[in-house]
Order: sequence, then structure tokens, then C-alpha cells
Amino acid sequence: MSFTEKSIQCVDCSTTFAFTVEEQEFYESKGFVNEPKRCPSCRQAKKAQRGGGGFGGRRQMYPAVCATCGKDCEVPFEPRDGRPVHCSDCYSKTSQNRY
Repeated sequence: MSFTEKSIQCVDCSTTFAFTVEEQEFYESKGFVNEPKRCPSCRQAKKAQRGGGGFGGRRQMYPAVCATCGKDCEVPFEPRDGRPVHCSDCYSKTSQNRY
């Protein structure tokens, strides 16, 4: 498919920004069907507002005690009573033994 650079107006700040051929090819490779609505600065600000958008952002961690070694650790989910939690070292050891 042939692309040409487009000028788009940002819905947040009304700045006109370029939607380059390279960006259009990237969007197509990812299966995105809609053009961006925000300029790169506003997209970055929106991602930061959402907590990094899942990539590169810091997710909330919860304190826990490893059920195997008893070490204090942090996990990316809220521990529940009756469910064992493992530190990253013990989890790595148990997950390797499963396969």
C-alpha cells in the first residue's frame, strides 16, 4: 500500500502534526486502523496520566512474604489469604520444574 504524509490536528491541543509515512507503515504493521488523534506530546502526556500505558511504566506492587523461603518481597498483584505467594527467585525455580 502506498502512503503519503498527512497533517492532522490534535484533539487535545489543536496543534497540527505530521503523520509520517513511516508512522503509517508502523500503524499498519500493528493492525491499527485509525489514525492518531493526538500529537506525540499529548500522546506521551496521556500515557503518563494512565500510568505509563503498561509499557515502561511502574505498576503498583504489594508487599508479601514468600511461602517457600519466608523472605519479604513485592508482587504485582494483591495477595489473597490461603494462596501461596513466591518471591521472584523461588517462582523462577518452581516454574522451571513445571516443564
